[in-house]
Amino acid sequence: MENTTLYFREGNSDKVYQAGIAPKDDGFIVHFAYGRRGSTLNTGSKTQKPVDYPIARGIYDKLIREKMARGYTPGENGTPYQHTGKAQQASGIQCQLLNPVPEDQIAQLIDDRDHWMQEKMDGRRLLIKKAGGSVTGINRLGLTVDLPAPLIEEASACARDFLMDGEAIGDNLHAFDLLLVGDADIRGRRYGDRYLQLMNLLASFQHRHITLTCTLFTPADKQAHFSLLKKRNAEGVVFKHVDAPYTPGRPSTGGTQLKYKFHETASFIVASVNAKRSVSLILFEGEEVRPAGNVTIPPNYDVPAPGDIVEVRYLYAFQESGCIYQPVYQGPRDDIERSACTTDQLKFKPAPTAA
Repeated sequence: MENTTLYFREGNSDKVYQAGIAPKDDGFIVHFAYGRRGSTLNTGSKTQKPVDYPIARGIYDKLIREKMARGYTPGENGTPYQHTGKAQQASGIQCQLLNPVPEDQIAQLIDDRDHWMQEKMDGRRLLIKKAGGSVTGINRLGLTVDLPAPLIEEASACARDFLMDGEAIGDNLHAFDLLLVGDADIRGRRYGDRYLQLMNLLASFQHRHITLTCTLFTPADKQAHFSLLKKRNAEGVVFKHVDAPYTPGRPSTGGTQLKYKFHETASFIVASVNAKRSVSLILFEGEEVRPAGNVTIPPNYDVPAPGDIVEVRYLYAFQESGCIYQPVYQGPRDDIERSACTTDQLKFKPAPTAA
């Protein structure tokens, strides 16, 4: 019968997903297994009881399509989006993703002169690649995307080729890292050197829409700016070790670049549209789907459709239900995969301590 094995490799993530159709009693079942490559896989079934073959085949085909849309590929090298409709958009470039740092480590990072601090902007991750006369945008998924005209015009004015990383807000890019400059790949160099080269590159051409992200170095400056950002209700801060190379993907834990948010945010899948401009939200927990509550859509946003991915700010999630408390809609996300919309993102309400 039908069997498919899919792979996904990005940074430190190396996952496998298997699905198949097998006969049972007078019908067929759709089974699956998933987990880290080389480890014991979690298993399950998409059919609670045997079904007719056309039904089983429909469930199986839909399952494979959904996984491949999330970046899984039949090839064992696990190249994201290979053999999918997004293959033409795949840039082959992966950005470095950061793990959160607990609040009780903030004071130590502020005091450590080897960790530089930057504001975490409330925008979209965007890399700009200039190669010859071509200027390309690349999102956090490694897919090429359209760029605003001002960014194309300004990047084109630079005499040198480059690959620059930053956070986009509207037509503006807040640049914070440099991966390639001219013919040199500098991702393996220490962050302090890359930041200096980014400063020099930006000083070499005129630009109003590309700005250098403000970076703080001394404990006093970091503490003062941290307090200011928190008072200003900013998104958060990022700490980067001065000697850190640019490492694609996200470490399983920790890392040389860490983020701290002043507010909790998470990416959710819209399950349905409710009355009065409200939508219900869901998250994945393994292969299960869990409700995560509702959020009201402000008048200045279009109401998202079922299946869309959205960003929501919240205070905390309830342990019992998994639903979020005091949700605030932040907008749609077309640069987040469905597979990233998991309950692992949530910060739960602390359990009450015994008297």
